[in-house]
Amino acid sequence: MATLTLKNKKPAAKTARTADGEKRGPLRGKGVSKPRPTLARAQADRAEREARYQQAQQAKQERERGAAQRQDRQERPARPKPTGFRPEQPPQRGEPLRRDDRDDRDHRGGRPAPRSGGFNPDAPQRAPRGEPVRRSEHRDERPGDRPRDDRPPRVDQRRVAHRGPDFVPPTARRNPAREVDAEDGDRLSKRMSELKLASRREADEWIAAGWVRVDGKVAVLGQRVVGDVQIDIDPAARQAQAQLVTVLLHKPIGYVSGQAEDGYEPAVVLFQQENRWKDDPSGIKPHPNHHRHLAPAGRLDIDSTGLLVLTQDGRIAKALIGDDSDIEKEYLVRVEYVGLPGDEPVPEGTLPNSALSNNKLALLNHGLALDGETLKPAKVSWQNEQQLRFVLREGKKRQIRRMCELVGLKVVGLKRVRIGRIPLGHLPVGQWRYLAPWERF
Repeated sequence: MATLTLKNKKPAAKTARTADGEKRGPLRGKGVSKPRPTLARAQADRAEREARYQQAQQAKQERERGAAQRQDRQERPARPKPTGFRPEQPPQRGEPLRRDDRDDRDHRGGRPAPRSGGFNPDAPQRAPRGEPVRRSEHRDERPGDRPRDDRPPRVDQRRVAHRGPDFVPPTARRNPAREVDAEDGDRLSKRMSELKLASRREADEWIAAGWVRVDGKVAVLGQRVVGDVQIDIDPAARQAQAQLVTVLLHKPIGYVSGQAEDGYEPAVVLFQQENRWKDDPSGIKPHPNHHRHLAPAGRLDIDSTGLLVLTQDGRIAKALIGDDSDIEKEYLVRVEYVGLPGDEPVPEGTLPNSALSNNKLALLNHGLALDGETLKPAKVSWQNEQQLRFVLREGKKRQIRRMCELVGLKVVGLKRVRIGRIPLGHLPVGQWRYLAPWERF
């Protein structure tokens, strides 16, 4: 049996589906047909149209309500002007002031007018408008007037009712911090310095910050204290004090200890990171604040070298250079014997330790005076044939050089090797390190 084949019949197009499962029409040509609407989509569109309609209705009602309120304010009758305390016509010149009989109120904002006990012929009367004010030639001739000295002080009556029986006028109040006479007692900062609580500068900073209390009350700058008082320091001040640093510097020759002079640089310029000793045992990390208020605690001549202390801590500065300081400073001093006028000449090439007599060495230990003051006892001994070892407990200007000149010696080299319990050690020249937290002078 023969089979009939239709060659021109096209195959049926396949139905496509969207990502959400909706059916699409067959794909024909290059375009893509739109998805067929479903029941869920139709319901969502209807709900959206309803919401937009409700919003439009609410906006319309708001506009109508606002228009009604504006119209109501325009139709409201105007308030009548108050006419109880001012006459309709102002008084003419020469006429007395008129008061409305309907309201016993004066012109001061509607307050009740003061009532008097009646007409007093002896009381001074106000001059009518247009006439000059007549005054008595002598103030004391006016009735009821008293000399200025006999008048009571003016009192604000609005506040009298709120004052208690213990009220003290401001002019009679006294600052408790100023109760001590200016000539009596010591300044609080000086007392704190004497008690070694802080330096005077630190004490003033703590007082200004409110960290100091005297007998339980917050202290003020310039306060004076008498006798034994209880001084309490806030822990915040101790914490700030603990953050202060002290630097140990091996000062080279050619640098001054303090301010720059004659073109020479101060030793503090060497306090840079590149000059820090690589073997610094303190473990303190450098900080920009370490350069603030860093000052030398003691002097070292420009032609001397050795240990120099730079500190931010006023307690350390006071301990090292204070008037009552007893911390030892040790020096190694290289000398040459030049003799004194009248001394017997010594053979050329004689070593200083042989040329200096024992009596003069004893004078170096005790018995010399500078600037009219006897020096404190020192410890002076020979370190070697040309070096003396000085241990002093004071620090006058160029003291060692002047002491040596008094006994016929000339200083050719001076090096400070120890301050208190802190030695110079192996710190190289021109380098520095921090004072470790466990180190004490």
